[in-house]
Amino acid sequence: MTHLASPDLAANALVNTFFNWELIAQTFPRLITEGLLNTIAIAAGAIVVGIVIALLAAMLLLSDRWWVRLPARIYVDVFRGLPVIITVMLVGVGLPAAGIRPFGTDPFGYAILAIGIISGAYTAEIFRSGIQSVDPGQLQAARSLGMSYLRAMRLVVVPQGIRRVLPAMAGQFVKDIKESSLVYLLGLAAGQRELFFIAQEEVARTYNSSPLLAAGVCYLALTIPMTYLVNHLDKRLREGPRRTDPPVAGEPDVPQPPVPATAGEKA
Repeated sequence: MTHLASPDLAANALVNTFFNWELIAQTFPRLITEGLLNTIAIAAGAIVVGIVIALLAAMLLLSDRWWVRLPARIYVDVFRGLPVIITVMLVGVGLPAAGIRPFGTDPFGYAILAIGIISGAYTAEIFRSGIQSVDPGQLQAARSLGMSYLRAMRLVVVPQGIRRVLPAMAGQFVKDIKESSLVYLLGLAAGQRELFFIAQEEVARTYNSSPLLAAGVCYLALTIPMTYLVNHLDKRLREGPRRTDPPVAGEPDVPQPPVPATAGEKA
């Protein structure tokens, strides 16, 4: 006669599979000292690479000439359409196999480049939409002051456009952090392993999913504060600074928000 597992046994098995605190405590030191630092390094490097590529691609996408827009449009459409895992393999495995080895045999550089290329494709569209949302009169006013087109874009239009897309950029940065988990496919060397790689090794060794839960907590510790920080910055930029000190003599009078009158002033 077959006996079904009691609810208590099933609950204990579930808790032990995902909340094995002894295994989590054993995994956390490596996650913090190695995995977290490498994840931050890969994501930060990818964000820098992505922003540089995105700014160039966005400027090309805004050109009036179709043959200038075409390469940028192909790049954006291709790398937004490909699965991330394919791009990581094409860059991290395909380039070295083809004899293109800008980082030698070190997979860490290829990991940053792969995530950066993907990030640049998405961020280019974010920048393009932000720049196009700026009133065309801003560019015309800058040109009337004698600025060249590129100088006016760099100093006047692009900063305003980027300010308007900060929340979308925060979402993309969070996406870069999460996508860095796929670079484990490149076989990172000892000391280069990121959060998912370390957790996956422990899961394969112990057949327990608790290390994945620990890695997830580390990812949340990165992504949630970043989201709130950028949202706070966006709010401050939209509201503008509030001045509380009296104006200095000779300083131009800048309109300030109305302040309620005090009892003495009412009298």
